[in-house]
Amino acid sequence: MRNKRVVLTALGGPEVLKVIEDDIRDPGANELRILILACGVAFADVLMRRGLYSGVPPLPYSPGYAIVGIVDACGAGVTQWQSGDLAAAIIKTGGYSRYIVLPESELVRVPAELDPAEAVSLVLNYTTAYQLIHRIAKLRRGESVLIHGAAGGVGTAALQLGSLAGLKMFGTASKPKHDLVTALGGIPIDYRTEDFGRRAAGVDAVFDPIGGRNWLRSYRALGKGGRFIGYGMSAAIEGGRRNMALAAASFAWLGVVSLLPGKSARWYNIMTERKKHPEWFREDLSRLLAMLQEKSIRPVVAGRLPLAEAGRAHELLEHASVSGVIVLMCQE
Repeated sequence: MRNKRVVLTALGGPEVLKVIEDDIRDPGANELRILILACGVAFADVLMRRGLYSGVPPLPYSPGYAIVGIVDACGAGVTQWQSGDLAAAIIKTGGYSRYIVLPESELVRVPAELDPAEAVSLVLNYTTAYQLIHRIAKLRRGESVLIHGAAGGVGTAALQLGSLAGLKMFGTASKPKHDLVTALGGIPIDYRTEDFGRRAAGVDAVFDPIGGRNWLRSYRALGKGGRFIGYGMSAAIEGGRRNMALAAASFAWLGVVSLLPGKSARWYNIMTERKKHPEWFREDLSRLLAMLQEKSIRPVVAGRLPLAEAGRAHELLEHASVSGVIVLMCQE
């Protein structure tokens, strides 16, 4: 069977993403072949394209962290799935594709009536936000949190989930996105013109995907017993160039402050947590899918683009041109 996918042919700008066609194999024992309906476009994909993400295959390979699709074929020994079932998976790479073969153990069942573009938004962004709030920071009702990139995929998820959890939330975003932050229950802060450290002084937790000096400013904003969680490094590719020195300095700083008393500081990566606590991902995503089914959460889907426009999706994401998550519709 022929497959169409988008691959990184080199490190660089969005132009290095190319559409190719090759064969997709039949599923082996305890494997499923998935017809991918939707794949979320994550900032991690941008970091991969820039050579700033570890643990990825050698070039060329397809990015694509999270997928939702239909079971197309089952290998020998598969007992819990059948053709036509809707499934989700977090895979780190390989999602920019029409088909993929995965072990049965990696899949989470998705209610058939859900919109694949909304469902795929939960796999990475909402599960990340849920774990930051409930598993890592362990925030309690009435506590406060500063959410950087509050109008982005993880940011909008954290605002929705934080509102349900009864948190006081501050969210940094550009001025045009403040109405969205407010609508989702947050107190907007214009990161271009306002001092977020002063506006959100004394917060119980900070979720920071930026890195660099922003991590230091975020840490200083914490109150006694505050929890800093860094989960991204967008500052390392400002201006379209890699800044490995900044990334290295950020992690070195994090290692030092994590040893200091009074506050806690740590790095979060969803795949690392999944490896340490394999039950968390399945439990948390299943809970979120049920919340979507009940309409207690509603992902902000900024755009649905065909697979061949992956480069355009990267441009929009890298320049913060959209609010919410961009989804590739892989059968279009």
